Amino acid sequence: MTAPLHDTGADAAGTAPGDVAAAVVGKPVEGRSLKRIAWTRLKRDRPALAGGIVVILLVVVAVFAPLIVGLLGHPPDEFHQDKIDPLFGTPIGSFGGISSEHLLGVEPNNGRDVFSRIVYGARISLLVAFLAALVAVLLGTVLGIVAGYFGGWVDSLISRVMDMLLAFPQLLFIISLVSVLPNDLLGMTGTTVRIAILVTVIGFFGWPYVGRIVRGQTLSLREKEYVEAARSLGAGRRYVLFKELLPNLVAPITVYATLMIPTNILTEAALSFLGAGVRPPTASWGQMLSSAVKSYESDPTFMVVPGLAIFLTVLAFNLLGDGVRDALDPKGTR
Repeated sequence: MTAPLHDTGADAAGTAPGDVAAAVVGKPVEGRSLKRIAWTRLKRDRPALAGGIVVILLVVVAVFAPLIVGLLGHPPDEFHQDKIDPLFGTPIGSFGGISSEHLLGVEPNNGRDVFSRIVYGARISLLVAFLAALVAVLLGTVLGIVAGYFGGWVDSLISRVMDMLLAFPQLLFIISLVSVLPNDLLGMTGTTVRIAILVTVIGFFGWPYVGRIVRGQTLSLREKEYVEAARSLGAGRRYVLFKELLPNLVAPITVYATLMIPTNILTEAALSFLGAGVRPPTASWGQMLSSAVKSYESDPTFMVVPGLAIFLTVLAFNLLGDGVRDALDPKGTR
């Protein structure tokens, strides 16, 4: 007859339940902030990380353009006629004259270094895109939160202005505005004037998109308990707007800003392609595409390089924007 088994208070591994409980109780519970949770989600999104790395590299290239060109290229306005076929005006050599001396070849007819102009073109595209997005976000956030919080005739007025600007032909307006404005404006000259006009107009026509999102979120947030609690404690409108509502709007604003930047890059490239952007000799990707139209049949390399630069930049920003959206708004994840 087998002797009965007695409960010794230990598990199969020889650990007493009391020891396990003590270990669990003794281990501190670590809380995670919303920023940390979002960063954890973003780190798991490999396409978003890849896009973020490309964006960081582009920013570094734009900031240190003179140093990079000095090490790997030639001055962007320097002509190399010895690299051009005098009969056909095309670069000597295959693939647009790509060599160890000219990493991305040279431009047809004038022989300017394509690598240098791509690097400086990144500076123009990113500068216009970031500043225009900043203008749009500032205007859209302020007007959107005011419309959503106050409602009534204020909401109706701002909403009608949004509808009017969304229906306005932005591209045609920018082209006509650039053509009539002087080259000297408010102490600015040349390329600076063009960049200022592009930033102002693109940002001004972009704020209604941000404003609509902010207004809709504000309409929902203004009825939350913490807003009612702040009002009951005597908080003023300014405090409620900028201390209670605005911090809870950071996530959707950030997401839309990251998705607005690639759109601004495409807008700047389109305007430069049509001749309404920066003027030569200032480098611009859209301007390089416009110049390549004349020679793409004989040598398409000059069109492929700036086109690929625009494609990769926009793709990187879109991947990063999608990742940020999924990290900050997991309920809306595809």
